[in-house]
Amino acid sequence: MDNFEPNGLRRSREEEHESRSGSDNMDGASGDEHDAADNPPRKKRYHRHTPQQIQELEALFKECPHPDEKQRLELSKRLCLETRQVKFWFQNRRTQMKTQLERHENTLLRQENDKLRAENMSIRDAMRNPMCSNCGGPAIIGEISLEEQHLRIENARLKDELDRVCALAGKFLGRPVSSLPNSSLELGVGGNNNGSVERSMFLELALAAMDELVKMAQTGEPLWVRNVEGGREILNHEEYVRSFTPCIGLRPNGFVSEATRENGMVIINSLALVETLMDSNRWAEMFPCIIARTSTTEVISNGINGTRNGALQLMHAELQVLSPLVPVREVNFLRFCKQHAEGVWAVVDVSIDSIRESSGAPTFVNCRRLPSGCVVQDMPNGYSKVTWVEHAEYDESQVHQLYRPLLSSGMGFGSQRWVATLQRQCECLAILMSSAAPSRDHSAITAGGRRSMLKLAQRMTNNFCAGVCASTVHKWNKLSPGNVDEDVRVMTRKSPPGVVLSAATSVWLPVSPHRLFHFLRDERLRSEWDILSNGGPMQEMAHIAKGQDHGNCVSLLRASAINSNQSSMLILQETCIDAAGSLVVYAPVDIPAMHVVMNGGDSAYVALLPSGFAIVPDGPGSRGPTATTNGADNGGARVSGSLLTVAFQILVNSLPTAKLTVESVETVNNLISCTVQKIKAALHCES
Repeated sequence: MDNFEPNGLRRSREEEHESRSGSDNMDGASGDEHDAADNPPRKKRYHRHTPQQIQELEALFKECPHPDEKQRLELSKRLCLETRQVKFWFQNRRTQMKTQLERHENTLLRQENDKLRAENMSIRDAMRNPMCSNCGGPAIIGEISLEEQHLRIENARLKDELDRVCALAGKFLGRPVSSLPNSSLELGVGGNNNGSVERSMFLELALAAMDELVKMAQTGEPLWVRNVEGGREILNHEEYVRSFTPCIGLRPNGFVSEATRENGMVIINSLALVETLMDSNRWAEMFPCIIARTSTTEVISNGINGTRNGALQLMHAELQVLSPLVPVREVNFLRFCKQHAEGVWAVVDVSIDSIRESSGAPTFVNCRRLPSGCVVQDMPNGYSKVTWVEHAEYDESQVHQLYRPLLSSGMGFGSQRWVATLQRQCECLAILMSSAAPSRDHSAITAGGRRSMLKLAQRMTNNFCAGVCASTVHKWNKLSPGNVDEDVRVMTRKSPPGVVLSAATSVWLPVSPHRLFHFLRDERLRSEWDILSNGGPMQEMAHIAKGQDHGNCVSLLRASAINSNQSSMLILQETCIDAAGSLVVYAPVDIPAMHVVMNGGDSAYVALLPSGFAIVPDGPGSRGPTATTNGADNGGARVSGSLLTVAFQILVNSLPTAKLTVESVETVNNLISCTVQKIKAALHCES
């Protein structure tokens, strides 16, 4: 119900009386009037609206069942009513409408059930005494096969189901949808009744989710309020509960909410962005550090007239924050796309846990995705204005204390990160598709060489992220050795090179994310933390820009040999930075193999064992594990800093069947500890 409030909170009795105004109190008197003989009369707070007032209210209700505060104020002035009376009238009217719709639907379902039962009985009678359609006499066995009878029954059932689904699908388009075979709407109707009913539930859920997303994207205060500390928008949960009926059920016990909204201008048009979001492979490529893995489980509707308008599909995704201290969020959800006007599209996601739970199917219990997604509007010069909404509920107990402020503020999985990544990736595509290479690209790399090098860097970064978060991209086996630090996660996997060991940890540093990123990506300062640098500075041999910021690039570094006995080596490195965080990923590469790649050759055969760093700002309210100055407590003052994730992958044995040794685990653990200590020393951080 629209006026449902959590935690047992209820309106005051005064509000309760006032809410029972208007048409709800026009029939009959209250129970108090029957007891007038026994009790002295008291002043009543009920208010009967005039027919003219009710007519005006009903007219607006047809156009806008959820008027905002400004509309309610206008209406109250025009009708000489209090704004509270107008508000409660609309609440009661919505409740009344919902009840009527439920009754009507129940009636239709009963009628359909009776119709199917009668049809079933008549078909059974016909099968007992088959009649010839030509002469009217008893049919000879073999004239009407049992298979044909079953096909006729199935055909009649499917026709009824198709009519029902098309009626539902008509809501997507705002007009009736034909149920004839040549209908332009491609709907998947399953061969069994359970599948068809589930699809109908998916359609209804998608419609409700789309309605909620658009309102969440367009409504301002009091639904969204500005945070005083960071200036970002925060969802007013009390107003949210009053404004929306939960479309996937109530929040599970122990779960907490995160909700964010972000606007941004992006170098992409609405159609191209919609196509990217509706294709699971292109979606993952657009958001490589957020999406660990994704797939389209089922396409329920491809859309109409060759467009994505009305497209509905079931998807699975693993979402990640690059830290071993934050579990991967695994979600099954519906993705629905709708065109709202010329050049205006919306794509919404919503978890299907409530539907799957009712059917007894397994669900993922650490996160639920409430209506989330984006509204995209075309702007001049090929740009789009994107309004992104992220709304989720998750099990906070599985998240390390160090990262809880980041996630609760919405900076981990929130809309700011999606928009910032989208802007950075679209800017990169625009630069790479331009005919002229950027001026800072000083290396003589051919166009084919650039493509091969970028493809290799993309594979390197994807493998790095998979090793940090233990997603199912690779079959990692988690280890629990007793000789490593508590917050270091160690895993192994078997691959063509042999046994690969991955170790990752996250630490808090009292240094700004911007300063930390530029320190780690500077090849001149690399010797201060990297043991692969041979103790000296590195030289940038090749540079491919991926954005206007010099930190967004792919480069090839060479470490100078200190003496003639050491061979010079190459390091492939990708760095990226945006408003939500930054990344430095690198891997030693074979010199002959890189010559092939830089000449446009296939990069798939280049072996990579990536290592690197992921940097995010610490969350609001976080002071880090040790917010002290010179050993003394600073009295709880805000200490801004960074959350740094350090990860290494090393080949411990070239034989896939080899056993992992204690020495190998100790080596990678010491490598992580030594690197973190060197970074702290170089930046003058306290240990």
